[in-house]
Amino acid sequence: MASQSQPATYGGWQSERVGFIGNLSGPGFVLMAAATVIALMPVYAHSWRSAFIALPTAAVLLLLAFGRVLGLSADQWIVLYVRHQIAVATSKNVFVSGLFAPRTKGGEQPMDLPGRLARLRILEAPDGLGATMGIVHNPIENTYTAIARVNAPGLALIDTEKQNGRVAGWAAFLRSQCAEDGAITRISVHQRSLPDDGAALRSWTSRHISGEAPAASVQVLDELMEGAGPAVTARETYLSITLNSGRARLAVRGAGGGQTGAAAVLVRELAAMQGTLSSAGLHVTKWLDPRDVAAIIRRAFDPEAQLALAASNAAGKEPGWTGVEPGLDPGLAGPAAAEAGWGLYRHDGAWTVSYQVRGWPQSEVYATFLQPLLRPRANARRSLSLVYEPVGPSKARSDLARERTRRDAARQLRAKTGRVESEDERREAEAARAQDVARASGHGVVRLTAVLAVTVTDYEQLETACAELQADASQAGLYLRRAWGAQDDAFTIAALPLGLGLPERRVGI
Repeated sequence: MASQSQPATYGGWQSERVGFIGNLSGPGFVLMAAATVIALMPVYAHSWRSAFIALPTAAVLLLLAFGRVLGLSADQWIVLYVRHQIAVATSKNVFVSGLFAPRTKGGEQPMDLPGRLARLRILEAPDGLGATMGIVHNPIENTYTAIARVNAPGLALIDTEKQNGRVAGWAAFLRSQCAEDGAITRISVHQRSLPDDGAALRSWTSRHISGEAPAASVQVLDELMEGAGPAVTARETYLSITLNSGRARLAVRGAGGGQTGAAAVLVRELAAMQGTLSSAGLHVTKWLDPRDVAAIIRRAFDPEAQLALAASNAAGKEPGWTGVEPGLDPGLAGPAAAEAGWGLYRHDGAWTVSYQVRGWPQSEVYATFLQPLLRPRANARRSLSLVYEPVGPSKARSDLARERTRRDAARQLRAKTGRVESEDERREAEAARAQDVARASGHGVVRLTAVLAVTVTDYEQLETACAELQADASQAGLYLRRAWGAQDDAFTIAALPLGLGLPERRVGI
């Protein structure tokens, strides 16, 4: 860490080791064991002729266990590919809604969403200040998520002392959530950068131009908007807080139990966060209500809906407005149609490609190193989601101790076999030790992933937009991997601020 007069640098990200044994997955270990048995069969059978069959078979199994395809192990790639082909053959990768969405017995139109989003429900709860907020309920994971639109001033244009202070404030906020058996299990930061043709601004201006305004002034204003509108880029930032009602069952029971009790506990947790959020320079503009949440979902699936919703929201703020209420009915949030492909996701009139950050910068970086990812682009919109999962002190201690033990054992084995330790391995060991020292000094430990999405409305622009995103990620020091075979699931994290998170970690041996 640098002094307050110098820009602070950051680093030391540690990749999770999720292998069953070493870097091998469970199926990979089975393949390796099978290859070993098959390779030894000719020896025990004293049949060298059978070696011509056994050895090539064992080599193929080892290739499946240790080979890599598109960043995945060969066995993982095959499983994904077969699963995707089965989904295509049974049309489970295609979603059709719109006019055919069923209604409830009461005549209400429920949300009709594709894939893993189908389980979600938007609840309405009081925010404690006389208004209401929309809470996204996931009955499968037993979680409740509140979403806030936040105003976060950029770091690039402020002085070093304030920049370091805001980053330290954000770190303090994350550390405060790393409590033992804490109720908050996930914190997501979502930012969108999307082209904006200025339709909302033009709508507002047309309603506010005085009838006595000179014709020349009106003409100049129209020409200015027509010329500057297409170059405008809108940027939106959202903060999602997810509560696990299973961890907070006692508090939920004390607040009345069920969904009402869980919502009350979540609102109480949000109120307690206001101070630390302010210290990080985050100003909560609004905790979104159900109509706002539905509008966010709709705009992600159908970029063309952005114009109509922006104009409706601008008009709804006018005094005496009696038209459509701002936001969107949750029953209309989903897409009319969607189709998950092997390497892209098509939804309504747009195409999206999602990526996961698989490698973070190896060197120390400044707090603004992610800025290139959200550069304005006229041909595409970009979305970035940072998903944090706080880890309690006891679990963090055991996880880091296990990680250090594995690394030390690997280093000792290399030393015994005469292998020279690489510089990468030495740095990883030092970073693991530094992380454990920081944890023992009172710092928190979080699981972190970053998922990005690039969306276009013109298919011809898709590969260009993807290449530009990868180039910007390379400039930021990130290694991206396309979410092959899981584009629909990656879209739900990268393009939607709904608090959906990481898979459970597999514990290795």
